[in-house]
Amino acid sequence: MDSAYLKEKRILLVDDEKGLQDMVVSILKKDGYTNIKTAGTVKEAVLAAKSFSPELAILDVMLPDGDGFSLLEQLKTMADYPVLFLTARGEEDDRLKGFGLGADDYIVKPFLPKELICRVTAILRRSYKEDDPHVKLHDSDIDFSRAEVIKDGEHIALTAKEHELLTVLYRNAGRIVTIDALCEAAWGENPFGYENSLMAHIRRIREKIERNPSRPVSLVTVKGLGYKLILERK
Repeated sequence: MDSAYLKEKRILLVDDEKGLQDMVVSILKKDGYTNIKTAGTVKEAVLAAKSFSPELAILDVMLPDGDGFSLLEQLKTMADYPVLFLTARGEEDDRLKGFGLGADDYIVKPFLPKELICRVTAILRRSYKEDDPHVKLHDSDIDFSRAEVIKDGEHIALTAKEHELLTVLYRNAGRIVTIDALCEAAWGENPFGYENSLMAHIRRIREKIERNPSRPVSLVTVKGLGYKLILERK
């Protein structure tokens, strides 16, 4: 059985056919994926990506105001998360272009519901790790099972909010996690107004995990976007 947190991932579905949208949403929800936002144009998709902070995008190639290839390029400038093309355009050149731009998979319509679920689940498994009870950073270790940081032999307790934020950052290790996504993870569905609180929590986390909190190497800021947790290579 897949971990529950995979089913909680935010999925952005972009297709201008309402019937296809409804069908894909139904397929995903039936399998337990319920955090889904839809868009029918490039413009709607970009606005949704800014407010929704998706963790997977499913894109059609042919859209009324552009195409899925240019949309993918726009999305990649905002944040780094996996992308699956779901389109009637099955020509080899289109497939190669999609993969060349950074798509993680490419499904041609018509498709089997089970195939879609298998592809989505496989992408999420590859892209997002399950919680490791013990994670090694550059200057410290995080023990998620004990909610503590180990640095220079000292065991430093994490607060509940610090643990939540580090869990989200770890699940997306090496990827940008937006400010909105972190606020939502820590404070719920209406995260607006918590940016200053988030900054304060990030500062305290850095004091615990970094050798020099003013020059972080493990929990880094991506200006204008959010934060990224860098794991120590094994």
